[in-house]
Amino acid sequence: MIREKPEIDFSSNFTRIFDIILNHMNLLQTFKPSIPRRYLLFVAGVVWTFAGGMLLYKGISLFRLYRDFLWLKITISIIGGGLFYLLLFSKISFKHAWRIINLKNENPCFFAFFNIRSYIMMAVMITSGVILKKTGIVSPEYLSVLDVTMGIPLFLSALRFYYYEIFYRTIIQEKDS
Repeated sequence: MIREKPEIDFSSNFTRIFDIILNHMNLLQTFKPSIPRRYLLFVAGVVWTFAGGMLLYKGISLFRLYRDFLWLKITISIIGGGLFYLLLFSKISFKHAWRIINLKNENPCFFAFFNIRSYIMMAVMITSGVILKKTGIVSPEYLSVLDVTMGIPLFLSALRFYYYEIFYRTIIQEKDS
């Protein structure tokens, strides 16, 4: 007795699989941590404040250990941090703030304060800092200058996010008119 091959209805299987995927996506959507855009600006400010504050704390703590040429280190850090802010971080924080303000979704994901590119950049910067510290390629005395120099623009950039969060309604009204 020869058995015939049963016909497989691919369209119904595909439809069933597609329905399962959509149901899982809807389930994931319900668990997505969303937050109003205005408060996302505040979250971004907190993240940037934390990052800048940690670098400033580490750098200033090392300044206290390595007091040689302290005024020179402080001066270099302040000038370098100011230049980094003016030339790079002010543009980055401006772009991120306006990207958040212009998000189509009124309640975007909690983690949308950065885009993918910025998450990658942050990971590279953190990894570079850890490698420099752990390998000893750069003396902690000089790392302190780098930490403070990078902490200043991060902290100043956080202020932009707080400003946009505080004046969010005014900014939205001006944007819409």
